[in-house]
Amino acid sequence: MPVNASSGLGCPPDAVPAIACDGESAPGLARITALAAACLGMPMAWLALGTGRTRVVRAVHGFAGGEPGDAAGGFRACVPLIGAGERRLGELWIGDRRARGDLDPSLGARLEDFARLAAERLDHAERSRVDTLLRGFAEAAVYALMTVETGGTITFANTAAEALFGYAPGTMIGQDVGIVVPASARAAYAKRLARFAAGQPSILAGRVFQLTARHRDGSAVPLEMSLSLWSTNGTVELGLTMRDISEWHARDAQLVRMAHHDNLTGLLNRARFNDRLRAALTEAPATVMLLDLDGFKEVNDSLGHATGDALLQSVAVRLPTCVAPDMTVARLGGDEFAILLPACGDPIRAAATATGILDAFQATFHVCGHTFHVGLSVGIAVGRFPESDAETLIADADLALYQAKRDGRRCCRLFEPAMRSAVLARRTLHDELSHALEAGEFVLHYQPQVAFATGQVVGAEALLRWRHPARGLLLPGAFLCSLEAHPMAAAIGRWIIEEACRQAAQWRAAGLPPIRVAVNLFAAQLQSGTLAQDVTRSLARYRLPTSALELEVTERIALQAEDAILEPIRALHAEGVAVAFDDFGTGYASLSSLKRFPLTRLKIDRSFVRDVLTDRHDAEIIRAILLMAQSFGLEVIAEGIEGADQETVLRTMGCHEGQGYLYGRAVPPAALAALIRARTAPEARAIVA
Repeated sequence: MPVNASSGLGCPPDAVPAIACDGESAPGLARITALAAACLGMPMAWLALGTGRTRVVRAVHGFAGGEPGDAAGGFRACVPLIGAGERRLGELWIGDRRARGDLDPSLGARLEDFARLAAERLDHAERSRVDTLLRGFAEAAVYALMTVETGGTITFANTAAEALFGYAPGTMIGQDVGIVVPASARAAYAKRLARFAAGQPSILAGRVFQLTARHRDGSAVPLEMSLSLWSTNGTVELGLTMRDISEWHARDAQLVRMAHHDNLTGLLNRARFNDRLRAALTEAPATVMLLDLDGFKEVNDSLGHATGDALLQSVAVRLPTCVAPDMTVARLGGDEFAILLPACGDPIRAAATATGILDAFQATFHVCGHTFHVGLSVGIAVGRFPESDAETLIADADLALYQAKRDGRRCCRLFEPAMRSAVLARRTLHDELSHALEAGEFVLHYQPQVAFATGQVVGAEALLRWRHPARGLLLPGAFLCSLEAHPMAAAIGRWIIEEACRQAAQWRAAGLPPIRVAVNLFAAQLQSGTLAQDVTRSLARYRLPTSALELEVTERIALQAEDAILEPIRALHAEGVAVAFDDFGTGYASLSSLKRFPLTRLKIDRSFVRDVLTDRHDAEIIRAILLMAQSFGLEVIAEGIEGADQETVLRTMGCHEGQGYLYGRAVPPAALAALIRARTAPEARAIVA
């Protein structure tokens, strides 16, 4: 490699670093540096590591308080340090403060020899460091780790392996691996080792399998093992990763012995559970608990039924450990489990058991390479002696379970007689909602929003109504809770946006002054991921400007929505769609929402407006909201205005728009059109015409 007076091949001429300040030079590298300087007849030499413009000097020779940079004005030359895998590590430099001619080629070759020597030492140091780290990792591992030569000699066993097989520290290394192989399996194991040594492929490599090993005391050790193979200097070596599964075997043996068990989990099945429940009810009170996994359908849908089955099996293993020995645990089917508390008519004891189960299921499940946080919903029904029958008790527990899932999941509920009629009514309502949209039973009514200064209608809030075929026109209070949790919620929300845009366009086509139409969003619309497309498509279809629509976000959505879910609202706001925060001031999420949401308007809740004339606190809250909105550059509208005196006070405080019975109730589109015309000044109508 040619070396000249300015720089060696591949060494940048401006890469002369300062002496490192992070420790003394490595002794071996310092000796190499000194020898290089002496053999090449140079007063200075240094070894720098790194590949950027900044280097770290690890060894120097010939500097008395100076720095390698001092040689920049004289002579300097270098060759790169090339490590294993042709990886560049740095450079070996020589230098003189005096100017010199080009370095003799023979001296350049010597400099390269010294560079190779330094690179080998650096590689060796790196390998030693990695070996130390790997050994420390292996010794600290919970799993038993062992390496074996294909001749059968154990070359490494960590602390966990020594403990697993009952050997003192260091005593396994050098022994034949046969010490942990049962006598009946040694011949087969020897043949397998011979195939490994011959380089034949192994179907076991990379797979997890179970086998039985031999403890030092001669007892059997059931293991779960994975096998790795690699070659070192042409010699094949084996790596074994093991863990004791004695507890698994004991539990499996117990499940196999159980009669009338569920094929997948080994728990009692529905028929056997019913038998035990009937028997228990003939002797004393008994309690039934039904348990349902929260979100199990998503596991099956996203990861497949094999993973779902494995998760159910893991649940079936954990569940019996959470209850008393005299309690019966069964799988009724799907992801539903049942527990029988015999001779128990105490709701407090049943609730305590359910709480213990919920606490135990806070721990994660590791199944098929996935980690699951499994939540449970629990329904409890206490049977009386001797009146209760098994079928009714299970049905009551199922109603309580339904209530637990409705109340947010990961909780337990005790059956109450009122649940039966309430749940049945909700289920009927749920079924009716499923076809209401297709049947065209939903309509929108519109409540006017008025500008105080002109008295004109400047906006309208679209409110959902249901023309029920049997119950007549229903207000949202009769069905909204069920609708929000319904699978059709996103589709109905999409229809509301479409219908509101259609109606707004129809009003404009009829010559009415343009007004904004506000629609309330369901949480499901944000979660669907299509909100932005739904809004822009509807606006484009009816040729409306983005200012024609306003989206109202409730506090519940603000609390539940993640930042990623809010992106569609941010995108729409950037395009000019207004966003209002409904019922502002009623909850603790309101202030934080001012930062997270791209808002344009706050709606003062009717609960503050109602008593603004008589309650000083409500008046001060409204003033604070108006000042806050002014600071954030937001518009404000007050809801629930019923009297002119309320409007006067709000106008005095600085509020500019209002909504409430003073201006009109929510009415069909034609009635609102008439109201808009009535409140539009003649000169304004002339301008529109």
